[in-house]
Amino acid sequence: MIPLGKAEILREGNDVTVVGWGGQLRVLEKACDMAARERGVSCEIIDLRTILPWDVDCVVESVSKTGKLVVSHEAPITCGVGAEIVATVQEQCFLSLQAPIRRVCGYDTPFPLVYEKFYVPDELKNLAAIIDVVEYAQ
Repeated sequence: MIPLGKAEILREGNDVTVVGWGGQLRVLEKACDMAARERGVSCEIIDLRTILPWDVDCVVESVSKTGKLVVSHEAPITCGVGAEIVATVQEQCFLSLQAPIRRVCGYDTPFPLVYEKFYVPDELKNLAAIIDVVEYAQ
């Protein structure tokens, strides 16, 4: 059984915290592998596992260490769970942040299922966000 409100750190890292859940984790692992291979970026990947409640302490501790955060989910960017995560981290980690927090999400528009591959964030969109936050701080 998965404990409610307890995230799991799937991969330890030092350069950027990457948060996701569900099917998006496979995409994030690919993006983080590409970031490591192409740019030498060390990503800390956190699987929230549950989004209400979500593990604020785990995410805040990680962001305090890395100074950077990318949140990725498949829902629209407006009013998505990522917005709550970003707001909470911004409040609790403001002095630790070295770059603006990035959200990689779906678009704020309905879409037919035939276009799902264009709607759902892929590894390249996530890789771009990871590189943006890492290079912002340099």
